[in-house]
Amino acid sequence: MHALDDLVRAGKIRYIGCSNFSGWHLMKALAISEKFGLARYVAHQAYYSLIGREYEWELMPLALDQGVGAVVWSPLGFGRLGGKVRRGQALPKLSRLNDATTVRLAPPAEDESVYRVVDALDAVAKDTGYSVAQIAINWVVRRPSVSTVIVGARTEEQLRQNLAAAELKLAPAHLAALEAASAKTRTYPYWHQAQFAERNPFPTN
Repeated sequence: MHALDDLVRAGKIRYIGCSNFSGWHLMKALAISEKFGLARYVAHQAYYSLIGREYEWELMPLALDQGVGAVVWSPLGFGRLGGKVRRGQALPKLSRLNDATTVRLAPPAEDESVYRVVDALDAVAKDTGYSVAQIAINWVVRRPSVSTVIVGARTEEQLRQNLAAAELKLAPAHLAALEAASAKTRTYPYWHQAQFAERNPFPTN
């Protein structure tokens, strides 16, 4: 933290961010910055998508409380939500998901969970005329604490479509359908905390 602070004070960088931290790692770093008057993390590069919503359990509340913006990587769930992966169909030839070595590095996702989300994306795409990838990216961009997303593209047209995703306007009913299809049972202690929050609507801090 001192080394990063030195870089900020020297004018070599403006702000600092971290990547793939757990909640306790990030909070400890912020506490050290506050204790010693050092530059603090203002951004956190993290994974978040419709098939990977664990970011919401701890990192999102932390980000909102501490003012740390999320820079989301792989909002399409490692290409699974790009519009080419569907129930009962073979993977496209040009897909990172065909490489076993690469797949081991991908965020985990059960096939049925992926297909359930893709089915919901297809339904919204049919209603709106937007592409599946645009809808998936737009959902992430609209989420609390998200500052920006990192997108890739094989072609210029694909890049243009991905960039345009930030401007889409989805109806509340469409958003509700996506969130219902992508919902996951939280692990402890997050399910317990969520139940407590429902029973006690007033802030506890």
